[in-house]
Amino acid sequence: MKYSYDVIVVGAGHAGCEAASASARMGCETLLITIDMNKIAQMSCNPAVGGIAKGQIVREIDALGGMMGIVTDLTAIQYRMLNRSKGPAMWSPRAQSDRMAFSLKWRSILENTPNLWMWQDSVTSLIIEDGQVAGVCTALGMEFRAKAVVLTNGTFLNGLMHTGRVKLPGGRVAEPASTGITEQLRQLGFRADRMKTGTPVRIDGRSVKWELTNLQEGDNDFHKFSYLPESKRVLRQRPCHTVYTNPETHEILRAALPDSPLYNGQIQSIGPRYCPSIETKIVTFADKNEHQLFLEPEGETTTEYYLNGFSSSLPVDVQFRALATIPALADVQLFRPGYAIEYDFFDPTQLYHSLETKLISGLFFAGQINGTTGYEEAAGQGLVAGVNAALSTRGDERFLLARDESYIGVLIDDLVTKGVDEPYRMFTSRAEYRILLRQDDADMRLTPRGYEVGIVDERRYRLMQSKKRQRDALITFCHDYSVKASVINPYLEKLGLQPVKQGVKLISLVLQPSLNLSTLADGLPELATFIEENIEAERREEIIEAAEVLMKYDGYIKREQLIADKLRRLEGVKIRGKLDYSTINSLSTEARQKLQRIDPETVGQASRIPGISPADINILLLLMGR
Repeated sequence: MKYSYDVIVVGAGHAGCEAASASARMGCETLLITIDMNKIAQMSCNPAVGGIAKGQIVREIDALGGMMGIVTDLTAIQYRMLNRSKGPAMWSPRAQSDRMAFSLKWRSILENTPNLWMWQDSVTSLIIEDGQVAGVCTALGMEFRAKAVVLTNGTFLNGLMHTGRVKLPGGRVAEPASTGITEQLRQLGFRADRMKTGTPVRIDGRSVKWELTNLQEGDNDFHKFSYLPESKRVLRQRPCHTVYTNPETHEILRAALPDSPLYNGQIQSIGPRYCPSIETKIVTFADKNEHQLFLEPEGETTTEYYLNGFSSSLPVDVQFRALATIPALADVQLFRPGYAIEYDFFDPTQLYHSLETKLISGLFFAGQINGTTGYEEAAGQGLVAGVNAALSTRGDERFLLARDESYIGVLIDDLVTKGVDEPYRMFTSRAEYRILLRQDDADMRLTPRGYEVGIVDERRYRLMQSKKRQRDALITFCHDYSVKASVINPYLEKLGLQPVKQGVKLISLVLQPSLNLSTLADGLPELATFIEENIEAERREEIIEAAEVLMKYDGYIKREQLIADKLRRLEGVKIRGKLDYSTINSLSTEARQKLQRIDPETVGQASRIPGISPADINILLLLMGR
């Protein structure tokens, strides 16, 4: 039995699994401690991964050598590319997963990762020596030593579950809360607060009148999460279904608001604005007569369904009566009711961009402990925290992601620069460079970064290089190949499109909104031959799409890259430790206070702190001799 490690990760949720896996694969002796080894990477809420902006994060995790995309592909029971009617900057992959298979696959990966061990227990305190973390103590009386510790406690820190007026301590249904850590960290000077989240009822599919629902099938094309060719969907694909609430549903819910913990004062903490409970919906959108709900299967074979859109902490009987007013659910049987949960989190402005705490060296936070919500946001943080924990044990420079190279970089910068006043959820609108941060090219942006730091293996890196060569060769062919009008016009007329007046380069046809490389290959044998001979079959559709996006949106991409390059100059002006803000009277009082509290690394980060004006930034630049 080992008692000393390089890195200890506390919690085996989505953040903890990525953190432990990353640390171990970087060669660090890593211990993952979890309360229940049967609940590893548990999908506590909806059985899905990805979605708007979240799907981009998962592709970034995969591009950096993380595991979430692979696990999702291998356990997916439905896949959809959202926002296909919009430009590629908005395309977002989403998959329904088999919840139980997802957890089992993650456990298998962890158990077969060299340098990684697991221990089932609850951590009650940290060992701190001279401002440096040195290990953890557990409820079983164990003491494990380490050079770095990553806390990924999710909703377990003093977790309290609410269903009506019933309150039960716990981090998740049927699982105990974690105590001791918040109290210790507060004594060490950390700022902590409470947040709230919730989850809907789980329904027995045998009681649903499926003929009264609307069918929602998934996509059946080449898209997936992982860039590795062997990562594929292997499970039976299942549809989702939609239903709607009605005025009778709303009346039952409205009459029960005095019994809602959200409205009777029982819950004081702030919940997620963008994933509101059903009772919040009927109050906030009082003029609406219906709200859409999604029946999502929890697995490949199970009859358990997740009712997306019906998060609630109302009494069980109220939830049951309200659901029964929906025709498809008139005879509904529940596996369990929805509930709300309150938990502790820590102000993320107490972290560096590496996710290491400013107060304790070697201590890292990732996931909901930082005030975020969502599996994907947690996993992205976990990966970065795990990599940096490993680097910290060697004394190496930390691994940081910028806002113009990843959604994960946007997420972390928002957290450590602005803090949170509600559970943070990622949206495409949060990224000012979203044309650069598309889901199709996450590997081109991040796989080289991961390779440099040692989290991406040689094979993945070579696959990325091969894809880039094939993609660029296809783009070059389109720019160089001349198409005669006499050859292409009969095909264009067949498609009902305007013929060309003279010979053109192939690229000019690709740029037409109504044409793409696949349709053009049907009318141009030379293009079809080039693709057949130069683009590998296994990744052909993926590579063609990547080339096509770059060609069609070349102007927009270059313009946004130019803006990003200009603003990046501010990121090169380092100011941490160089200025005493309290003595700079030319700064506003608010600016002095916020700059002192957050202690930004660069002028660029300072410019994103709420309340810091352009005039304040000019003063900082003058003081730095710029």
